[in-house]
Formats: sequence, structure tokens, C-alpha cells
Amino acid sequence: MLFLDDSKMKNFTSCFKEKKFLQFFFKRIRLNNTGRYQEDFPFISLCGRERNFIRCDDVPIVYTHVVNIDDTDFLCYGYAGDLMKSKFQPDKIYMLPSTGRVYHPTDEKYGGVGLVKSKLAIEFSKYFQFNNNETNAPTHFTWRNNTYELDQDWFQEQVTKHKLSIRTESD
Repeated sequence: MLFLDDSKMKNFTSCFKEKKFLQFFFKRIRLNNTGRYQEDFPFISLCGRERNFIRCDDVPIVYTHVVNIDDTDFLCYGYAGDLMKSKFQPDKIYMLPSTGRVYHPTDEKYGGVGLVKSKLAIEFSKYFQFNNNETNAPTHFTWRNNTYELDQDWFQEQVTKHKLSIRTESD
């Protein structure tokens, strides 16, 4: 959900909900390489000459649900219904063992890493297989009757490449 930084109450009633605005805002998000406020605001959304500096708990893209269009699955993000989506890559699901958070690739402009919303991550967890002990990341994921060996490398490669600050301890 998207809030003004100084909002005291951060809940559904105080977040931005207009889907076209959310689409406009999220499509303009980039890594903050401006040299200004990068430590506090690692992302930025440009709107003409205006700069909207963004801070988030982890990463700005949060996948909320799966849609199937013409036999292709997509993960939707930005709380804008089906307006924004990325092609679902079942072999790229990554669970960080220290937090239990689940991630999936996103566009490079967003830092290459998207977070899977908790409710969806719990649903996905039913399809994980742990062949290296349950305290480690899952090794396989079964989706639509296909079992995928999970790529364990993409996540750390993107975190390192884009210098992302990923939460490594659970709440």
C-alpha cells in the first residue's frame, strides 16, 4: 500500500486507492541514483519535474495476487487490480529462510526483486519442497502440476547488483 511518508496511521483507510494514480506512480519508480537522500529513500518516482522519494520496509514492488491470461500466469502488484503485472516465473520463487519472506523477480528499474504479499506467500508455501532441511530455503516448487527446481542464485545476484537493503530478521 502507498502512503504519504508522514502519515501517522498507515492502514487501508489512509492509503492511496485510485488505481489509475497507483499505475501512474508505480510505473515511474526507479532506484534513487540522484545523489540526494539515497540512504533514507532508496527509490524515487518521477513526475515531470517533481521527485517523489520513496522508502519501504523492503522493496517497492509487492505482488498481491496471481491472474491467468491466455494460459499464462502473471503476478499483479501495486494494489491496482490487474493493471500492473509481471509474468510469473515459478522456478524463481525465493524464500529467505531468516524471515520467511518470499520474493520473485521484477523489472530491473525496480531493483530486480519484488516481495510476495504475506497472504499469497502463505498460499505458495503449500507448494514448496525442502530437500535440504526445512531451516534452509525450499529447493522445489510445484505449480499447476509441474515441479520446478528453484533458482537459488538470482535473489542474491540482484540484491548485490542493485545494493538493495533487504530485511534479514523477522518482525
